Amino acid sequence: MENTEHILFRVEKGIAYLTLNRPAKMNAITAAMGGQIAAHAKQVDIDDEIKVLIIDGAGERAFSAGSDVNCLDDLGTAWEGRNRADYDRDYIAPLLGMRKPIIGAIDGYCLGGGLEVALCCDIRVATPRSQFGAPEVQRGWHAGSGNTSILPRLIGYGNAAHWILTGDLFPAEEAYRVGLVQKLAEPEHLMSEAQMIAARLVVNPPIAVQSAKNIIRQSQGSTIAQGLAWENDGYTLCMMTEDACEGIAAFGEKRAPIFQGR
Repeated sequence: MENTEHILFRVEKGIAYLTLNRPAKMNAITAAMGGQIAAHAKQVDIDDEIKVLIIDGAGERAFSAGSDVNCLDDLGTAWEGRNRADYDRDYIAPLLGMRKPIIGAIDGYCLGGGLEVALCCDIRVATPRSQFGAPEVQRGWHAGSGNTSILPRLIGYGNAAHWILTGDLFPAEEAYRVGLVQKLAEPEHLMSEAQMIAARLVVNPPIAVQSAKNIIRQSQGSTIAQGLAWENDGYTLCMMTEDACEGIAAFGEKRAPIFQGR
């Protein structure tokens, strides 16, 4: 899949890189960009050569300021916007549905729909100058793709209510304190930090990684008993793979394992 003007995509050493490339507009996402993000997410998920996806934003001002308010009419009527997945304009669902890990490399503003993209990531690295927020309520609406449902699961009800109901901006240090961000890195080290995490994931057996991610995600909306049941099933599946046999053998032979994804 080729690069487009506002979405850059490449793959190197098992890591896919998707860059929101509209720095003059703080990487605000248009309907067209949303369709391209969705297409790349679906492609990453079926490409066995890709193990991890890193998402970042071009320029120094923003990861993404969210959906481009000036282009909201491109979604059609409010009802058509609600059903945007039917028109291949929904980029959040494909990202959330990815089996493979996603790392967010966040520099600058991460707002609204941009924050929702960050919520789709499994691990988030941010620069100290980054700012986070869900400002939609200040304009007369609230988020429609994750800020009100996913953010509370990540940072707690009270913190999420503070962010969403005020619409205020919060610094990277606060995002790190409440657990939204896992690592802080200076701008010049942001991508290398994300790459270091990605490289650690690339060498792990993909079946185990994807099974673990699936259970982590699913169990957030379940009882502990249900989560444990899923965990046990996933463990059993992993133990039936060739990779698990290789991992056990390599441990006994004191060598690095060679995983095949089988």
